[in-house]
Amino acid sequence: MNSERFTLPVDEYLALEHVPFYIEDALSQLLEHKEEYTQFGIVRFFADYFNSVRNGNHILFREFSFVKATPHNRSSFLRVFWRSFRQIGKNGDLLTVMEYRSLLQLLCPDFPVELVQKAARIVLMDDAMDCLMSFPDFLYAFQIQFYYEEFFESIAVIYQDLLSGKSPNTVIVPTSFSAEQVTRPATSDTAAQEGVDSPLFCGCIEALCDRYKYSHPPLSSIKEILCQVQRVSFYGFLMAIAKHEGINCDIGSLPSKADLLIDPEMDRELEKLIAQISVSPTSNSSSSTVGHKEPVRKASPRKSLHHRRRIDIESDGSNEETDSSEN
Repeated sequence: MNSERFTLPVDEYLALEHVPFYIEDALSQLLEHKEEYTQFGIVRFFADYFNSVRNGNHILFREFSFVKATPHNRSSFLRVFWRSFRQIGKNGDLLTVMEYRSLLQLLCPDFPVELVQKAARIVLMDDAMDCLMSFPDFLYAFQIQFYYEEFFESIAVIYQDLLSGKSPNTVIVPTSFSAEQVTRPATSDTAAQEGVDSPLFCGCIEALCDRYKYSHPPLSSIKEILCQVQRVSFYGFLMAIAKHEGINCDIGSLPSKADLLIDPEMDRELEKLIAQISVSPTSNSSSSTVGHKEPVRKASPRKSLHHRRRIDIESDGSNEETDSSEN
């Protein structure tokens, strides 16, 4: 537990933990659906709301602006995405960028394709964006791109300045950014392929972290990555961050890659659902009719995949039909 929180003023601590944000959202949800919730009582509503925030289920089916609003929301979304579609990794399925986007939109209907494409570039090194990706490769790249989005936009500016030959003393270290101002690092010429000087890049990133207001990877982990090579490309650096176990632990959303496909609690829930489906009274009703043989239907892989999505989402550990924050 972080002991520094005891030294902060109350208002500063509440703002640091985004408590006013969640209170405001809870009130908005209550006012929007007051007829539904007033019959259960206001106290019960707030208890259910903050329990869902604590459990990480509050981000399900919410708008993207809410999902990305706080580090806890981002971390919760990553964990729900992993648990919902872990079966894809177990089956060894390979999917395209747009198929991963479709999965994300099952949890967040307006999830932007641009963020999915950025994650895919980390895996594919900006080449052959129509290639298929495994679930683990995409998931860890997506985790860092989504959780550290603002930080990566800022270091992209630094990388471009160093790549263009600017002196480290003249590189502008951004603490805020506009999406229109950021250009994606080029990879077509020789300079981009060779990358930039790692010590210079590390020094600029260290200056950024000293006064950065958004989440960023631990500086010790960044130094560990950059001290191993003399030069580094932008996507090579991002891939190293995606594979770094210490950074994965710091985010705290996903297990290690060795344990990624292991989730006993979810497996037990799936087994219960499958057992319920297999003993359903309607499952063999068509075969009970004498002389009538139902034609054999082969389910397409996509239909099977969609069925697994629904099972995983519905068994994500929440027994509330619709969380108070999900409406």
